[in-house]
Amino acid sequence: MMHGRRRRGRHGRLPMPVKVGKPSAATAFQPEPMRPGDPVHLEFAELEAIRLVDLEGMSQEEAGAAMGVSRGTIWRLLNGGRMKVAQALTEGKRLEILQPREP
Repeated sequence: MMHGRRRRGRHGRLPMPVKVGKPSAATAFQPEPMRPGDPVHLEFAELEAIRLVDLEGMSQEEAGAAMGVSRGTIWRLLNGGRMKVAQALTEGKRLEILQPREP
């Protein structure tokens, strides 16, 4: 199973690598009680974008500069990450954090 960012379709440029901080100490969060079903997978880049913008109070532009990506990429990471967190919380699913791959 392939995780992470990838280009859409057959053509187009490869995605730029995202600079992320140190990996999270936590690898998953499990609700009580947990409902059956597949867990929700949160990419580490999505977690890092959420941390920088929502916890550290950075603007999307500042977070993009810190991660080495555009503001639009930060917006996409935030949107996807927040949706996954909301899904895990409201549906009572396990939230698994995918750790960054070594370059």
